[in-house]
Amino acid sequence: MIPVHGYDGARVAVLGLGRSGLSAARALRAGGAEVLAWDDNAAARERATAEGIAVSDLTRPGALDGLATLIVSPGIPHLYPAPNPVIAAAWAAGVPVDNDIGLFFRSFATAGWDDFDTAPRVIAVTGSNGKSTTAALIAHVIGATGRAVQLAGNIGRGVLDIDPPGDGGVVVLELSSYQTDLARALTPDIAVFTNLSPDHLDRHGGQGGYFAAKRRLFSEGAPDRAIIGVDEDEGRFLANQMAMGPGDDRVIRISAGGKLSGPGWSVFARKGFLSEWRKGRQMASIDLRTIAGLPGAHNHQNACAAFAAARCLGLGPKQIEAAFHSFAGLPHRSQVVAERDGVRFVNDSKATNAASAAMALAAFPRIRWICGGLEKEGGLGALTPHLGHVAKAYVIGREAAGFALHLKDIPHEVCTTMAAAVARAAQEAETGETVLLAPAAASFDQYDSFEARGADFIAEVEKVLGA
Repeated sequence: MIPVHGYDGARVAVLGLGRSGLSAARALRAGGAEVLAWDDNAAARERATAEGIAVSDLTRPGALDGLATLIVSPGIPHLYPAPNPVIAAAWAAGVPVDNDIGLFFRSFATAGWDDFDTAPRVIAVTGSNGKSTTAALIAHVIGATGRAVQLAGNIGRGVLDIDPPGDGGVVVLELSSYQTDLARALTPDIAVFTNLSPDHLDRHGGQGGYFAAKRRLFSEGAPDRAIIGVDEDEGRFLANQMAMGPGDDRVIRISAGGKLSGPGWSVFARKGFLSEWRKGRQMASIDLRTIAGLPGAHNHQNACAAFAAARCLGLGPKQIEAAFHSFAGLPHRSQVVAERDGVRFVNDSKATNAASAAMALAAFPRIRWICGGLEKEGGLGALTPHLGHVAKAYVIGREAAGFALHLKDIPHEVCTTMAAAVARAAQEAETGETVLLAPAAASFDQYDSFEARGADFIAEVEKVLGA
């Protein structure tokens, strides 16, 4: 645990008692704060009470009197589409609002660091797509060299649940826009921006607000190194804002869309090969086509970001390449779950929007595509360039028939359930094809999470192949 500093003897409220809220409450108590907590869910309140955390209704008049700060869980809207009433009351009372990410950055460094030969470092990863794989890949590469590393944030453990790092330790954080938007402190040593595509637009008041939330990771604390995907205008804008000149190698531009040029530091993937260039010279090259855990152009972009982060820590290209080959990938993200008679079954349940599903479609030449679910804003336009890879679509979800209307001339079948979709796709798939779950939609119409949806896909594949 990372005890939270600066609130010894102060009253601090925690709103929302999920994983991050409970973690924040524990860490605040460990730092000497008097913690009050609230959640609209009675079961969550009971869990907090069982741990000895004082529960107090923060919605009642005067509940925020005397508070030093209010800590808010990421799932609770603080501005759009409307601020939570407790947060609005905190604004009115002049109570600062923060989250567990802000607490982490305020409390990460300790006096004990003076005795370390190498101070611990934080690498923070954000973006629309690929941030989980990128963060996990960075942690894997660092760990493969024998260096102490911890993975936390929106993946793995809560940021305040990790162990205080030792001499030379590294913490890799995956941070969502919900987390970066509210944190009052954001001071990573290395910050990574993978890409941007429309997502969570209602929560951020549109695409501009969404990008602004991501951009805060770079503007609040000015990281020593900024690794920025430049395949969209927003990334190009951000890289330009961060660099003091064309040769400023504090900014590392990455791309999976083509060769990058100029005197600065860049890492790009082209035709399956990763290349590192610095000061107009090629420094390294890796053949990504042979790395099983990183299929497709979207994973090649993730590889570029991870390579750049590892290079910032002083790791050599050969070390990084060897670690790439032992990376197994993440569950529900381009996860190969089975192969039979030349047909692969791939679980990309994490592809919850059109942009991430488009990346999955681009990774395989001929696809039996399982798609559908709770539609998000932004439509399916991002899929258009890659629909030629689809032999047939099998649509799931409560509104499967409505989702199928977006597919127009693509051969498709309304299956509604995962069981029916997997069975039909497996029956019709031919040698060389991939049965791909890449829903391009949220899971909440039928499942509690994208993980539950992916697990159901795997179970149905096992059932069909075991028949």
